[in-house]
Amino acid sequence: MKTTTRGIMTGITVIMASITLAATAMAEGMPFPEGTATPAETCGACHKAIYREFTFGFGSDIHYKPTTLPTKEGEKLTMPATVSGTPTAHAFAGMEPYPIHAREAEEEGKSCNVCHYPEPFVIPDMNTPEMVKPKARPKDKETVGITCASCHLTPEGKIRGPYSVKAPHETTADPAIQTSAMCAYCHSMGKRVIGKQTQTFLEWRDDFNKPGLGKQHCQDCHMPRTMRKVAEDFDNPERAVARHLWTGGRSEQRLASALSMAVTQPDDGKSGLTFHVINIGAGHSVPTGSNRRAIYLNVEVMDKKGKTVATKEWMFAPWYGPRPDDRKFLEEDKKRPDAVAATQADAQGPHEMSIRAGEERILPWAPELKPGEYTVKARLIYDLNRYNDRSFTGDQTEINSTSLSFKVNKG
Repeated sequence: MKTTTRGIMTGITVIMASITLAATAMAEGMPFPEGTATPAETCGACHKAIYREFTFGFGSDIHYKPTTLPTKEGEKLTMPATVSGTPTAHAFAGMEPYPIHAREAEEEGKSCNVCHYPEPFVIPDMNTPEMVKPKARPKDKETVGITCASCHLTPEGKIRGPYSVKAPHETTADPAIQTSAMCAYCHSMGKRVIGKQTQTFLEWRDDFNKPGLGKQHCQDCHMPRTMRKVAEDFDNPERAVARHLWTGGRSEQRLASALSMAVTQPDDGKSGLTFHVINIGAGHSVPTGSNRRAIYLNVEVMDKKGKTVATKEWMFAPWYGPRPDDRKFLEEDKKRPDAVAATQADAQGPHEMSIRAGEERILPWAPELKPGEYTVKARLIYDLNRYNDRSFTGDQTEINSTSLSFKVNKG
C-alpha cells in the first residue's frame, strides 16, 4: 500500500483533535450537531480501524490512478502528497482539505450529484420501482462530502448499525443496513433503463438477485467482513464487522474477478472467430456506474513470424442517458442543460452496451487472412475514464487476456 508518512501523521493528528471535539459535543448532549456534515474524523476518534480503512484504504488493494479532465486538455487530476494515495472512493469525494467534486470536471461548476451531500434518510424498500434522489444538504455544507453520518445517521438523530449496542450516542439496530437497499439511493437513479449509467443497484436487483444468480448483497463483495470490535476503547465484544473499503473500479482484485473470456474458431480452416465475454463474477453490469467507465476488448492477430496482420477493438460502456450514445444527437445536445456531459458521450458514437450480470456476450469477427498459421490474442482492459485522449493509459488496467492458435486453409 502506498501511504505517505505525512498523510498518516495528518490523520492521527486530526483524530486526536476530534476526540476532544467528540467529547465536548457529547457532554452537551449533541453528538451530531452538524448532521450528515459531521466530519468522519469525529467518528474516527472511537471507531479507529473503520476510520483508517475509510480514509487510508488500509488493508485493501485500492490504487489511485491519476486521470485527466476532459474539459481541461492535458491537465491531470491527482491527489496531493498530504493524503494517502489509496483512500476509498467515498473518502475521495469529500476529503478535507482536498475535496474532489464531479462538478469541477463536468458541468462548469454547477452543483450536481446530491448523493455526495445527503441529509439523513430512511433506507428505501428493496422493491421500490423508482429510486428518487435523497434530499441534499444546504449548499454551504457541500464541502464536507461523504461522511460516516451520511450512511449511519437516521432522521431521528440516531446511529444505525447491524447490532443493538450501548454507546455514547443513541443507536438503533437496522438489519437493512446489511442489504443492498442501503446503497440504492446513491447507486441508482430513477427507474430501470437497461444500458443507462448509474443503475448499479437496479442491475443487481433485476438482473442478479431476482433471477436467482446469487444471494450476495453489495456489502458481501465490496465490504467483506472481519472479526473485531466496532469501537476499540470500549467494553464491547468482537463481532463480524464490515470493512469500510468499498473496493471497486480501483481494485485489481475486483476487476480481475468480474469477467471471464474465451476465443473460438467455429469453423475449422476458416478465418472467422468468436469472442465470448462472460459476466460471472459481478452482481451487476460491467462496467457499471458512471458512463465514463469502459471495458475495451482489444484483439490482435499475428502470423507465424509474430507480425500483426489484423486488429479489432470493441468498447463496452454505459450510455449517458436512456438511449444509446450516438453522434446524430450532437446538435440536439447543445440545447441541453447538461450539454458538456451529453456531448462528450455522443461524440464517441455507438458502442457495445455494458455486459449484464450473468450475460455471455458473443462477438463474431472474420478478418481477411491469407492461408497460414496464426495466433489471436485478446485482452480486456478497464478504463476509468474513456473520455481521456486515447494516448493516455495511466488510468487503465488489463483485467484478463487469452490467446488461440488457429489455421486458415486455402480457399
